[in-house]
Amino acid sequence: MNDTTETSSLKEFSLQFIHHKGALLGFIIIAFFMLVALCANLLAPYASDTIFQNAFRLPPFSEYTHNYFILGTDDVGRDLLSRLIYGSRISLGIGFFTVVLSLSIGGILGLAAGYFGGSIDSLIMRINDIIMALPSVLFAIVIISVLGPSLANTIIAVSVAELPHFMRLMRAQVMAEKNKNYVIISRTMGASHLRQMFTTILPNCLAPIIVQSALGFSDAILCAAALGFLGLGAEPPIPEWGTMLSDARPFIESSPILVTLPGLCIFITVLAFNIFGDGLRDTFDPKLKR
Repeated sequence: MNDTTETSSLKEFSLQFIHHKGALLGFIIIAFFMLVALCANLLAPYASDTIFQNAFRLPPFSEYTHNYFILGTDDVGRDLLSRLIYGSRISLGIGFFTVVLSLSIGGILGLAAGYFGGSIDSLIMRINDIIMALPSVLFAIVIISVLGPSLANTIIAVSVAELPHFMRLMRAQVMAEKNKNYVIISRTMGASHLRQMFTTILPNCLAPIIVQSALGFSDAILCAAALGFLGLGAEPPIPEWGTMLSDARPFIESSPILVTLPGLCIFITVLAFNIFGDGLRDTFDPKLKR
């Protein structure tokens, strides 16, 4: 009976999601970029760091010494299409690891704060307030200034900056669930704190957390791109989209395509995750589970 109910609920959710045009469009765009990132070695015409001598800032559809460049080359003679394709792997990878870290740490802290309350809740929420005292990009800049610019430090900095979103949301969900009848019954039957937190309460808090993860993915990509544009993110020659924007800034008038294409990739990816998250918010309603 439970399996049948879960199957029908999943089918109902799937139908609602498919009929949500924005969510479906966002999912298709995200799937496309993820496929490009996974198959970068097969799709890219050249390696991202291959330099073609004297092929500087060639326009799209240019041919030079028997090499064809669909989107042209950058200021040092590297194929722009190849760098954009490999850049999708870097930018989406940053978003993925950022969401995993911030969701794991922020989710556990928010779960503990909402469940135990009292001094533990006060301590965790004061940490949350300190992180939220600065905008996420500025807080990430502070961390990068201490750790130094690198790809790994970018992931750490953006993950810490994204913690408050998951902490506050998880805490609110746990506080709404912990006094319900099924939790009280579990407590009276002798369930341990860990069992109540991770087995009884947590599964009923996942729906809004999944939505926040989709929205956090776009925030992470945008924040990492901002750090790369400021020269504090991934260091050249890593083809991260924000770093590519920074490298192309001196040529914004003479070769605008060098700025336009990485900017479009960032814009389309962030927009796709935002409309996908909004679609999940509209369709992923826990009340559908009856």
